[in-house]
Amino acid sequence: MNALTAPQVQMKQPVVRPAHCSEEEWQLRCDLAECYHLIDYMGWSETIFNHISARLPGPVHQYLVNPFGLNYIEITPANLLKVDLNGQKVEPSPYDANPASFALHGALHEARDDIRCIIHTHTTPISAVVQKRKGFDNNNFYGAQLYGRVGYHTFEGITLYDDEKPRMVASLGQKHILVLRNHGIAVAEGSIAKAIFLLWTTQRAAEVQCAAAALPGEDNPLPEAVQQKCTEQTEMLIRESDFANQFFNGMVRRMHAARGPSW
Repeated sequence: MNALTAPQVQMKQPVVRPAHCSEEEWQLRCDLAECYHLIDYMGWSETIFNHISARLPGPVHQYLVNPFGLNYIEITPANLLKVDLNGQKVEPSPYDANPASFALHGALHEARDDIRCIIHTHTTPISAVVQKRKGFDNNNFYGAQLYGRVGYHTFEGITLYDDEKPRMVASLGQKHILVLRNHGIAVAEGSIAKAIFLLWTTQRAAEVQCAAAALPGEDNPLPEAVQQKCTEQTEMLIRESDFANQFFNGMVRRMHAARGPSW
């Protein structure tokens, strides 16, 4: 094969911080883009659908979200959209956001100042669990860590309309996992690292619950006191250590080792 017929290697374009973007915002953009790539790497993406948001620092309620139409692997720190609570772009972009993200993310970011990142997924195990009337149980190692942390919201169709916002906020209350019945989940935490760890825990809980349901024989239920203890221990790890950041950074390194740099 000569030089004229050799396949052309597509080189990644360098991603650089625009002059108008602060270092703090750029770091948030980098972390959020890596989060999107991680969701894809773990097999939890839904082609161009679903959404992850990260609230920008400051008193104004603005957040970053994915451009609609891009695969998660195509998202970079530079092409993330900056939007207000109504999903309106506050900076120019050739892309638009997924309208299904506005009601969910806008409602929760506005209502809960402690929420800085929201991840919405509906993997097969999660969709199966949230279709069941009981929802998540707390009898496996991961499910026990979700005790008292899950709110349930009745399915009203695709989340497009403002009138559903107060009902979703009420369904979540002060919890950090919102089950959208017959649909999927949204995990909401105080940072990207905490959100990805909570999502991983919830995903594993769903996987084990589905596998256990397929086996014959009775489950071995955990006492409520043990479930409560597991939740408290997990919350202590997240609150009092760098546990979530170490988890997130380790997952990113693992992804980079398999795929190479994200951009």
